[in-house]
This record gives sequence, C-alpha cells and structure tokens, in this order.
Amino acid sequence: MNYTVNASILLTDLPLKDRPQAVADAGFTRAEFWWPFPTPTPSNSEIDEFVNSLEAAGVQLTGLNFYAGDMPGGERGVLSQPARAEEFRANIEPVLKIARATGCTAFNALYGNRVDGENPAAQDRLGVENLRQAADAVAQIDGVVLLEPVSGTDAYPLKTAADALSIIEKAGRDNIRLLADFYHLAANGDDVAKVVEEHAADFGHIQIADHPGRNEPGTGKLPLEKWLERSAELGYDGVVGLEYKASHNDPFAWLPRESRA
Repeated sequence: MNYTVNASILLTDLPLKDRPQAVADAGFTRAEFWWPFPTPTPSNSEIDEFVNSLEAAGVQLTGLNFYAGDMPGGERGVLSQPARAEEFRANIEPVLKIARATGCTAFNALYGNRVDGENPAAQDRLGVENLRQAADAVAQIDGVVLLEPVSGTDAYPLKTAADALSIIEKAGRDNIRLLADFYHLAANGDDVAKVVEEHAADFGHIQIADHPGRNEPGTGKLPLEKWLERSAELGYDGVVGLEYKASHNDPFAWLPRESRA
C-alpha cells in the first residue's frame, strides 16, 4: 500500500507551513490536508506559502478538502446549507488554483450538517447541485470529488456508505466517488467488510484510523490490514490516508520506515 499523511489531524504541534517538511522527515512522500485556511477564499500569498511549503519539502499533495466551515466548532461542510452554499461555490476557484500548482486531483467535499428549520429534502437538492458544480469544475484537471460518511456528529446526515452512495447516484457525475474512511464507517455501525466487497473497485479514496479511539492502526479492534488487502485485491489502486490521532510521541512507529515512501 502507498500511504499519505493527513497533516491536518497529525503533526498539529507544528505550524501549517512546517508540516510538509515533517512529513518528509518521517519518511513519507505524500500528504493530504483538510482545508488549510480559515476562510473559503484565501489570499494569493496564503496559497503560495502553502504550495511552496510542499514543494520545498518534496511532498506531493494527494488530497485536499473543500472549505468545510468551522470544523473545531462542529461544522462539517457547507455545501448543502442554504445560508452557506455560496461560500462553497466561492471556494472552488481557490481549490483549482492549488490543484493546478500541486497536481492534486482528489477533493473531499464534506456534505454539511442538517440545519434546524430547513427542509432536509431541500438541503439534499442543494447539496447535489453543488456537488455537480464542483465535479464539473475539477473535471478540467481530471479531478475527483469525494463524498464521505462521517461519525461523531448527529446532525451530519451521511453516516453509512449507502447514505453517501445515494447522493452520488443522484448527482450523476462519474467523477464523484465514495471516500471510504474505515474508522467513520465502523464507528457508525456500517458493515465495512461488506462495503469493501461491494464497492472497493469504485472507492475514490480510503482513510484509516483504528476504533475505538481513532488512533494508530493496532490500537483498536479493526482488521484494517485485512480490509486494505481485500480492497487492493478487488481493484482499489489509490493511496491510503493516515487520518488518525496520535497516541504516542512517534505517530508512525507502527509502520516500518521502508513502507512509508
């Protein structure tokens, strides 16, 4: 397997601009990030600093989230929220600028929590519309939009693979794919082994953390290695995102250095 480090959940003791070098120092050559700026439309200088930090470290950006609102405050995307959807649309051009500068082609569009007082069906119609707009935009660079089931937030409506696949089907774009985060799926009670058997060849991306705890592989009870091996056997040939919370001083001690690059 080829691994990519999620440097938004790992290495958080370092400033953002120093994390790509820390990824390289740990022996990896790939990284992914949540949206790394506080607003959907960062300045050119902010974008340049981010891109330059990756280039200086020799680290390939493999994945990037669209703007998802205030993640520490509990927001999980804005694209299906009527009052926030314009922020998502405004974010598309900065995402494309980073993509063109880095060669990144995978973009996670967190769907957004349900909003009190808003019709869920209307939110879904808006979500599908904005997913289509994002997919059409990143198609210019042969990009893929990823849709992810998420745990830990009751208001987030996509909790299982089936939930996300239903929205993907409605959107009707070939370049919208399921992001299979094995931790989130397991935490929500989904049958991960069945999801792998039925959909691995069509996964847009895989992310891993162990459960319970959301820490390194081997700290919980999930058969992550088995699921990854089976996904590869069934046709998944992408990278695997390490999106877990470090429970030790060395967050990568579980993975031999020769397996990281």
